Amino acid sequence: MEDFRLFTSLRYDPALLRVPHEGITDAGWNQKPSVFYMLDFHRDRLQRAATHWGWASAIEVIAGDEGLKRLEEYLEGVVADLAGVPHRIKVELSRDGVLSHQKSPVAETPLDNLFPEYLPRPGQEGPSAQTGSGRAPFKTPEYEVLVDSQHTAKSEFTHYKTTRRAMYDGARARAGLAPVDRKEVLLFNDQDGSVMEGSLTTCYFWRDGKWVTPVVPREYTADQGSGGNDGTTRRWALERGLVAEQNVKASSLVDDEECWISNGVRGFMFGRVKLDMSEK
Repeated sequence: MEDFRLFTSLRYDPALLRVPHEGITDAGWNQKPSVFYMLDFHRDRLQRAATHWGWASAIEVIAGDEGLKRLEEYLEGVVADLAGVPHRIKVELSRDGVLSHQKSPVAETPLDNLFPEYLPRPGQEGPSAQTGSGRAPFKTPEYEVLVDSQHTAKSEFTHYKTTRRAMYDGARARAGLAPVDRKEVLLFNDQDGSVMEGSLTTCYFWRDGKWVTPVVPREYTADQGSGGNDGTTRRWALERGLVAEQNVKASSLVDDEECWISNGVRGFMFGRVKLDMSEK
């Protein structure tokens, strides 16, 4: 049962050092100069997962202020040779408390898409034509958001982020997605057909006059929530009131409806739902 590791994927980006000087006042961890996007939330998700499985050695490595500092120092060593180019850093944590990593370059992302003050409602333009005040994320590039053709069983491996990824890899394979595609596929659960999350992202839909994201309890229970992951950007958006929790049935999705997706590497991204109309 322990033949897996915990992991989180985060953004390394020297542009994050501009946050304190760009008038962004609610950036959390990144309010202090840091090249790591929401690092404290990434640590927290690793610690919650380690606690769930009772991995005492792993908890000891990352817990508390010392653990957060230890993780930051580890990452500083990882990025020392990256010459200032933004990268995705996949940090893995084993049961015995060993940190490891993988890294790959990622595209530039505007700070407004990393730290939005609101998500534009459907039909509302992004920051170039907004009528209100505050930072809005750009709606380009646009992602095509598909729906998996099969349901997925809720489990502790969909609630916590681990290297057991067969359910996500399977959904991406069924949708024919390649890593470079500006596409995402939504998973839905086998209990009531509620959307769980995207294969690589949290998802947000416009319902009842607000943006909502599928319900995820803080700790895993088989009978509560959609079955998805409590992502870092999801937590950030909920804590700041950009979105609310609400179950969203896959059957309620409408072809071409606007949505948002997010993750700890690329921030908030605009999308449109694309249904397989041949099955209608």
